[in-house]
Amino acid sequence: MMRPYWVEIAQESLDDLASRLAATRFTRPLPGHGLGVPADRVQHLVEYWRDGYDWRAWERRINVHPQFLTEIDGLDVHFLHIRSVRSDALPLILTHGWPMSVVEFLPLIDRLSDAFHLVIPSVPGFGFSGVPREPGWNRRRVAAAWAELMCRLGYERYGAHGNDVGSLISIELGRLDPRRVVGVHVTQIFSLPSGDPAERALLGSGDRAKLAALERFMAGRSAYLNLQATQPQTLAHALADSPAGQLAWNLQLFGDAVSDDYILTNAAIYWLTDTSGSSALIGYHGNRPPAEPSSVPLGLACFADDFFPSIRPLADRDHSAIVHWNAYDKGGHHAAQEEPQLLADDLRMFFTARR
Repeated sequence: MMRPYWVEIAQESLDDLASRLAATRFTRPLPGHGLGVPADRVQHLVEYWRDGYDWRAWERRINVHPQFLTEIDGLDVHFLHIRSVRSDALPLILTHGWPMSVVEFLPLIDRLSDAFHLVIPSVPGFGFSGVPREPGWNRRRVAAAWAELMCRLGYERYGAHGNDVGSLISIELGRLDPRRVVGVHVTQIFSLPSGDPAERALLGSGDRAKLAALERFMAGRSAYLNLQATQPQTLAHALADSPAGQLAWNLQLFGDAVSDDYILTNAAIYWLTDTSGSSALIGYHGNRPPAEPSSVPLGLACFADDFFPSIRPLADRDHSAIVHWNAYDKGGHHAAQEEPQLLADDLRMFFTARR
């Protein structure tokens, strides 16, 4: 059963948020560099959130698009569903990452809806979907929910696209539903070194440079992954009590590449739906790498400033059917926001060959 849905946050919740922002106690800046999100950046965004940002305007922007809830595997799944005017349009399910939401893909809707039926779900535990009440909602279980969702919508053949953790979910969807998934398009292929020195020795200089960049990221900026994968409940207590804390936690993966409004809209969604803790579960529950390479046609659009570079020899080890690999000299981890037309064009290119 599909139930119509629209985002409508109670005014009392917005008033409570405003009062908490007004009472924010900002921490002092620490000496040195590379210690985390700068204090002055957080203060600037909190002040804008309090005095200039308009949540209701973003609420209206989301509600322009048809939205629904449906119960799958005991959990309400929220999704946008934009049908193309073309009768032969290919259905395409787009999966957001962390710390993002369905808002990630709003710039793609007008750029793709002439050629695709678009399904944009909120990952369980994120935003407007239900919060898991039992362990086990890993990326494979989410992918199974997506396969069921597309079946309920009547789509016999469809494509999948994802960014960040959405890339991992989309690849799992291809594994689970290979007869209906015509292809998977992602913006990262998360293939890590095995630790075998012989594997590293086979990498060319360009791939060794990418690996060095990845190792720098893991050494200096991956603390959030470790905490969310080990102690998500502990973290949730702090973030549920402080919208400024929620903002700062999200901001570590946004940086300056996207707009302040986009950053605040995502932070507001996590805060207003109390999903800071539950969104961490996607990295907590048993995401073991599959034993066999994936075999569904796989395409990659990688952007220059993404903090997680995709390394082709390692990707080929884990995926046997990479048929599309485009590297761009601009953009970054948030391609749908930074370079939406470039990403839309790459999606069209990949799926035109899969129809």
